[in-house]
Amino acid sequence: MSSSRSTEPQPSYVKLAMRNMVQKRVTSLKHFVLTSVGLLAVLVGLAYLTR
Repeated sequence: MSSSRSTEPQPSYVKLAMRNMVQKRVTSLKHFVLTSVGLLAVLVGLAYLTR
């Protein structure tokens, strides 16, 4: 059984990440929103400091 597993190509990192994102939809959306808000806050903060 291990010989048949070793001949299969390893799934790519992107494919595993996409599958994980679909399975854990709520967590992924939360992290995406938090990242977006954080990035927006940094950009607004830099714009305020450098005006």
